[in-house]
Amino acid sequence: MAWNEPGGGNRDPWSGGGRDQGPPDLDDVIRKLSNRLGALLGGRRDGGGSRGGGDGGGSGDSGSSMMGLGLVIGVVALVGWLIASIYIVDEGKRGVVLRFGRYLETTQPGPHLRLFPIDRVEIVDVEQRRFREVGYRSGNGGARQPAVRSVPKEALMLTQDENIVDVRLAVQYQIKDPRAYLFNVYDPEAVLVQAVESASRETIGKSTMDFVLTEGRSDIVADIKDLSQRILDSYGPPGEQARPGQPVQGAGLQIITVVLQDAQPPEEVQDAFADAIKAREDEQRLKNEAEAYANEIIPKARGNAARRLQEAAAYREQVVAEAQGEASRFEQLLVAYQKAPALTRERLYLETLESVLSRASKVLVDAKDSSNLLYLPLDRLLQSARPGEGARAATTLPETALPASPPVPLDDGAANSRLRDLNRSREIR
Repeated sequence: MAWNEPGGGNRDPWSGGGRDQGPPDLDDVIRKLSNRLGALLGGRRDGGGSRGGGDGGGSGDSGSSMMGLGLVIGVVALVGWLIASIYIVDEGKRGVVLRFGRYLETTQPGPHLRLFPIDRVEIVDVEQRRFREVGYRSGNGGARQPAVRSVPKEALMLTQDENIVDVRLAVQYQIKDPRAYLFNVYDPEAVLVQAVESASRETIGKSTMDFVLTEGRSDIVADIKDLSQRILDSYGPPGEQARPGQPVQGAGLQIITVVLQDAQPPEEVQDAFADAIKAREDEQRLKNEAEAYANEIIPKARGNAARRLQEAAAYREQVVAEAQGEASRFEQLLVAYQKAPALTRERLYLETLESVLSRASKVLVDAKDSSNLLYLPLDRLLQSARPGEGARAATTLPETALPASPPVPLDDGAANSRLRDLNRSREIR
């Protein structure tokens, strides 16, 4: 039979067989441990230097065993007390130490020692940013619970112009004073919601509905945040004095941000209010279009007016210059006429004929070789060579026959006299 099979008694080849395999005696263990501790502490070992008989030796062994057991229990208790008394505060947290239930101190991050069990430590996270909803609650978006659920008791508020608005706020905060957070109020989060709700009602009650729903959102949020913080800082036990650097007043909360998630009229009047908003938007749009048209047309009108003024000024200068030139020429002609009247008149007459005849159509007829029949007006007949004009002139103008008359020879004086008479008659006509 193998040595490790049942019934073999665990008689292995390396050990002596037949020993008792039962558990060791507790008294022997305690005696050995006490002997070792006694040797370490300067005592004697068991059986060495005993002065009495058999009964005396047994009594000494029993006393030594009890002393060793008490010492072991004391050491274990001391180690356990040290372990229970040491605590560590993590980064971003604070430890509030209570002795017999009364506040003692606030410890910073790191290892610390307390008097266990009379001291108790509350760990508070002062860097965690917490979130609360006022006027609504966020759900999980399931079939039975909507994603956002309104809380009319908190959301419905009255404005200055006696209208009702549904306001939803999101508040982000953190703990700034662990002592005040733990002891000044019973439920700091509930106090926060009530403070924000109270500040919101006071702020919105001083504003009109249009201001709340349109351009006044940022101002309203800033006012709500400041007023809510003042309300939270006013909480605290009256008459209690704070230690240096550890204020006891306030709820121990610091509001970081207040976000106006939504501000709408109640559902019963949302359609009518949407129409009013649309009309207001149309009004603003028409105003913007009118301003854009005015900004476009006014510069053009001003430019046209400036151009007309410049043209008028240029025309005035031109007319004045021409008039001054005519006046100067007339004055010079007057001086020449005063010096030689006859010659000046003759010159004026010839210049006038030149001016008149240069703008008129002329026909030169040789009196000797000319026929007796002439067609008038001769200038239109001379233009018959041009396409279309000659045919139109031939159809519209009648033919006139003038009798031929022999030329009458005139002397130079008579010719000049007749030319003067002809000029005068033209001027009279």
